[in-house]
Amino acid sequence: MINIHDWVTDQISHPERIALPIMTHPGIELIGRSVKEAVQDGAVHAQAIRKLNEVYPTAATTVIMDLTLEAEAFGVPIEFQEDEMPHLKGRLVGSEEEIEALQVPDLTAGRIPEYLKANRLTVEMTHNKPVFAGVIGPFSLAGRLYDMSEIMVACYTEPKAIHCLIDKCNQLITNYCAELKRIGCSGVVVAEPAAGLLSNDDCSEFSSAYIKKMVDALQDDSFLVILHNCGNTGHCTKAMLSTGANAYHFGNAIDMVEALEACPNDKLILGNVDPVGVLKSLSAAEVKSYIADLLNRTAGFDNFVLSSGCDMPPHVPAENIAAFFEALKEYNEAKLLQEIM
Repeated sequence: MINIHDWVTDQISHPERIALPIMTHPGIELIGRSVKEAVQDGAVHAQAIRKLNEVYPTAATTVIMDLTLEAEAFGVPIEFQEDEMPHLKGRLVGSEEEIEALQVPDLTAGRIPEYLKANRLTVEMTHNKPVFAGVIGPFSLAGRLYDMSEIMVACYTEPKAIHCLIDKCNQLITNYCAELKRIGCSGVVVAEPAAGLLSNDDCSEFSSAYIKKMVDALQDDSFLVILHNCGNTGHCTKAMLSTGANAYHFGNAIDMVEALEACPNDKLILGNVDPVGVLKSLSAAEVKSYIADLLNRTAGFDNFVLSSGCDMPPHVPAENIAAFFEALKEYNEAKLLQEIM
């Protein structure tokens, strides 16, 4: 089992920069399967991750960022499409009475068993790097059960009910993470994008306080919590840090240098290449130039980890992903040469 505390320390102290893009869709495409198959069949999902490990030099292995999984487990209807992520169909609860009656599902609900299978198989086939699972954050899940627009209002008009809902969401997520830890995952990426819609104080109250409970229960030398908030433009970084997570993942909405300046240098800080605007839409040469510039701008921060700002979407050109890693390789080679000279 990897000592993840030592792994984090090694990444910060090591002179070479590492990369940890959040990507599974390229692996699904490499094995010739559909998104629908991968999100419904844990074996297909694991095959896609295995292929990615064979092709790309990522510092760790990640599973897909599926923000419908836990909502489906609670009972929200899901619509599946061949080459797109699943979509939710409607809201599940809309009143305090419905929230109070809501039962926290167990880990046999919905597709959770298939995702546990995907993570277990990935752990079994991965021996030289950490495996990071993925879950949704408690406020983002609550918004998917209650309706995102409605919950933004209800936080002020019905805070007691919303806290009750978020607590139930957090119970499921924590139970799921505990099982992911038990089967051997080295950590989890907690995707909490909806918290970026909140002020810093509200983010602390309706999101970070609950994630801190999760961190306190799970994070140790064998398990790392990576908090992802791609909605944060810098206004709620302080709230994110209050969770006590040992790694933070930022989206392209934030200035990466400003994020690094705001964060402790003993935490891993990951980000923040736009997965659509850069990795999917630009040419390979433009991607390589963009990555080189980002690496140069963040050169003074040993705790920076190059990553996509969010999960890569389907159909990112393979040559663009290759350019991402080529830019990193050239940066590290140039840095090594400078140290020798």
